[in-house]
Amino acid sequence: MADSWPTFPGSSGVDLHLDLGASPGPGGRRAALERALRDAVRGGRLAPAARLPSTRRLADQLGLSRGTVKAAFDQLIAEGYLTARQGSGTVVAERPGRASPAAPPAPGSVPPPRHDLRPGSPDVTSFPAAAWVRATRRALAAAPSAAFDYGDPRGALPLRTALADYLGRARGVVADPERIVVTSGYVQGLALLVAVAGPVVAMEDPGLPFHREVVRRAGGRVVALPTDALGARTDLLGGAVDADAVVVTPAHQYPTGVTLHPARRHALAGWARGGGGLVVEDDYDGEFRYDRQPVGALQGMAPEHVVYLGTASKTLGPALRLGWMVLPARLVGPVAEAKLYSDFHTGAVGQLALAELITDHGYDRQVRAGRLRYRRRRDLLVSRLAGRHAPSGIAAGLHALLRLDPEGPDETAVRDRAARAGLALGTLGDHWHEPADDRPQGLIIGYGTPGEGGYPAALDALVRVLRG
Repeated sequence: MADSWPTFPGSSGVDLHLDLGASPGPGGRRAALERALRDAVRGGRLAPAARLPSTRRLADQLGLSRGTVKAAFDQLIAEGYLTARQGSGTVVAERPGRASPAAPPAPGSVPPPRHDLRPGSPDVTSFPAAAWVRATRRALAAAPSAAFDYGDPRGALPLRTALADYLGRARGVVADPERIVVTSGYVQGLALLVAVAGPVVAMEDPGLPFHREVVRRAGGRVVALPTDALGARTDLLGGAVDADAVVVTPAHQYPTGVTLHPARRHALAGWARGGGGLVVEDDYDGEFRYDRQPVGALQGMAPEHVVYLGTASKTLGPALRLGWMVLPARLVGPVAEAKLYSDFHTGAVGQLALAELITDHGYDRQVRAGRLRYRRRRDLLVSRLAGRHAPSGIAAGLHALLRLDPEGPDETAVRDRAARAGLALGTLGDHWHEPADDRPQGLIIGYGTPGEGGYPAALDALVRVLRG
């Protein structure tokens, strides 16, 4: 008998592919069914506790007699492959010692530390699950059926419209729904821009090494743009640093925490307007500013020459995989086409939920709550380190930089000491384009990752490590 796909009725509601072969072979149809089920269990296609259809239903689907199917089930029960449960039908039996080999760990995966002060992530325990569920329900109830079909590669119009309003009033971005492309996070946006902006990309030094690798894997070549106490050295563009595009974090340089000086902001916008190249603004944590008025987006100074990139990763959570680009008009078409052939479009349900959350100002409430929470953490970090270390880059964001004394223990020694204490943190040395002995050394302390209950204990561990 040829391959068959019996559909299991009722609560199980699953399909099962069984290959009984073109001819029954030795033992006839019963033996063929036994072999097919046995192979499915051995191969892992039928997992322990998986429910099988009734003998009557399976017999109907496969064109066998019920007695043949029952005999096959009885044989596999006797062999220990299946178990008959009163009132629950027949299920796949647990088989001790037959566990599948463990899959290799994912690239970059490591066991979680006891105390996590690594930078880059928010407190995901504060994700507004209840508000997100309500927003999703409202969005799905109001969405037309066409919303669940293949959509515009630029993203769902309700989200692009909501983002245009929010970014204009909250970040000073010159935004229009027609110039916004929704992405599956910052990484996809950066990769798409490499394809349309040109192969040579200047990136801040120090900066996030993962982002440099994203550019390289997208076909770009990375050149270093040095930073100092005033931010990125925009005066080097067009001279010592020649590039088709430059990626900057002007509101809160990562990882030093410096805000790009106003004179350099104007110089950067002038370079772009003069045909120097495209500016890519990474506004990764622009909503979280504590000690003075928020710094508006650079994009507002030259909207036809600056691409604004933002995400929901810090404000809500990285798992949503929702980001956005506000593009110069000339790039909307090329970027949308690149997005189309990358993944067609980002998941629509999440987009509609975020649009609803922004529209009813639940997103604003989440940002304000996060700003208060992270400021308290920042203040606690500063107070716990008072008299020993003066963290810098603390006016905004979710991390601080502790520069190390050149005469004291180096980064490697401090990181090893922290690891023995079960504490994970970041180091400045990992962020330079080219490591060198004369580079400044420091620790990058993220205060976003720990949950509210774990943060004080993580700070205690940090203090002990710094004391030696």
